[in-house]
Amino acid sequence: MTVYIDPPDWPGHGRMWSHLVSDVSFEELHEFARRLGAPARAFERDHYDIPSHRYEDAVRAGAVRVRSREVVRILHASGLRRPKGRPGSAA
Repeated sequence: MTVYIDPPDWPGHGRMWSHLVSDVSFEELHEFARRLGAPARAFERDHYDIPSHRYEDAVRAGAVRVRSREVVRILHASGLRRPKGRPGSAA
């Protein structure tokens, strides 16, 4: 089980955000996020949005630090990428 997180470099709603992804399954990702205490509403198509103040919590819980471009590569390689506006993009 490997879950990955990129740096909190994404602005939104007055704070910075990271993306939390799995390279295996959404079930694995949902379980990790549940244990982390991330709300279900933080899931967006193929990742969880994690606020910057929870970044280190995710790393301590076992998320592997990667660069933002790696998040997209991991999602594509795993077949879990769900781009906006495409069929299958509903959670």
